[in-house]
Amino acid sequence: MVTTGRSRRSQVTNYWPGFVDALSSLLLVIIFLLSLFMLSQFFLGQEISGKDTAMTRLNAQIAELSNLLQLEKANSGDLESNLATLQATLSTTSAERDRLATEAAGAGAGVAGKDAEIADLNQKLTQQGDLSREAQAQVTLLNQQLAALRQQIGALEEALQASEAKDSESKSQIADLGSRLNVALAQRVQDLSRYRSDFFGKLRAVLEGRSDVRVVGDRFVFQSEVLFGAGEAAISSAGEAELGKLASVIKDLSSQIPEDINWVLRVDGHTDKRPINTPEFPSNWELSAARAIAVTKYFVAQGIPAQHLVAAGFGDSRPIDGADSQEALAKNRRIEFKLTDG
Repeated sequence: MVTTGRSRRSQVTNYWPGFVDALSSLLLVIIFLLSLFMLSQFFLGQEISGKDTAMTRLNAQIAELSNLLQLEKANSGDLESNLATLQATLSTTSAERDRLATEAAGAGAGVAGKDAEIADLNQKLTQQGDLSREAQAQVTLLNQQLAALRQQIGALEEALQASEAKDSESKSQIADLGSRLNVALAQRVQDLSRYRSDFFGKLRAVLEGRSDVRVVGDRFVFQSEVLFGAGEAAISSAGEAELGKLASVIKDLSSQIPEDINWVLRVDGHTDKRPINTPEFPSNWELSAARAIAVTKYFVAQGIPAQHLVAAGFGDSRPIDGADSQEALAKNRRIEFKLTDG
């Protein structure tokens, strides 16, 4: 009955599966590109976030330097005011000293009996001289402090200018980094797409004409019967022969892909919905995972780097055909191979 069904299908050309596969491939490519775009935006956001943190610190330092500059300018104004006051006091003291000297000279020339008053005036004159020298010393000290303060203000202004220049440079670096990251991500997507196309082309050539191996979207699908016996996870001798062809293509491809492109060949195991419960495989999850791992180990034994292989078991959770017919169940028992980014 199976032979008769196949003969009837071969007589009627059905374009609908090919059309669905083409639409599925297009949809998966779009989803893949969107995922890559979101991933690139995520990493770019992380990088820009780190730069924003650095810019925030720089802005905080600039604000602190500006506050210090304002404070130092205020202190400079106070010192200049004190200096003006002391200079005014010095001028007054000098005038008073000249007046007392004039009075002393007049008293000595006019009245000889006023020696006590002259001595008192001389004492006052001496005191005024001491006060004048003390004021002059304070003026000198204030001038020194003012000079040091001006140097500090100059240093703060230079630091502020340097911080502003560094802030501008950081913004330029962030913009350049984002541009280079987008270019690099686009180049990596383009490179991986090209190698994926080569991979599919070579596999089609190797597996051409087989009805038990087909392309579904961006994956190659092997029916489980090609590789395993019923309810088993050990690869049959016929299955090893088929996997050997696939391994040679993967090895040739891995030697061509540059080391800086992260890629993996994902091996997915699937079963039909009929439950299994054996000591070795308590459920369909264990069976599907064991089959995927067996294929992965075979590839490693054939010389394919383990870091480029991933094994996954899905049990019966992702059927291709939801019907209960034997044909639908056979379709769901499968091993899928998908070349994707790492």
